[in-house]
Amino acid sequence: MEGDGLAAEPAPRIAYAGARHLVLAAGTRSRLADLDHDFDRLKRLMLKLDLTTVQLVWRDAPDEQGDPVFHVRDPFPVGGVVEDPATGAAAAAFGAYARESGLVASDARLTLYQGQDMGRPGTLTVTLRADDPRIRVSGSAVPIRAPAQQS
Repeated sequence: MEGDGLAAEPAPRIAYAGARHLVLAAGTRSRLADLDHDFDRLKRLMLKLDLTTVQLVWRDAPDEQGDPVFHVRDPFPVGGVVEDPATGAAAAAFGAYARESGLVASDARLTLYQGQDMGRPGTLTVTLRADDPRIRVSGSAVPIRAPAQQS
């Protein structure tokens, strides 16, 4: 259902690159930003389906070089957290999904923005090569500062 809920493209699918990630497309950027989920219910579903994350994506306009740009959010209740701010494993799985489904060219450099909506912005770069089945993921995120030790 297009609009303010889920979008038909990219098509819902379980993406895999060592772990299973359900990919769902948000209908709008604002819908992605307003992510709200029932932690316990989603955790039960994810355990039943053997999912590591549910990766919610919204495709933005290409960057200045014409490379694909996506905003993503990755609820991670099976890991004990509401959401992961930068998920390399999900980025790799999404890269495989994007290449196999024809969403991007077989030689592509995708930018995934993750964590902005939770105040922990990160940028993941997924590099795909037509002559190489491997998927390369690099990026940056906001580090977590350890709490001060009490004496």
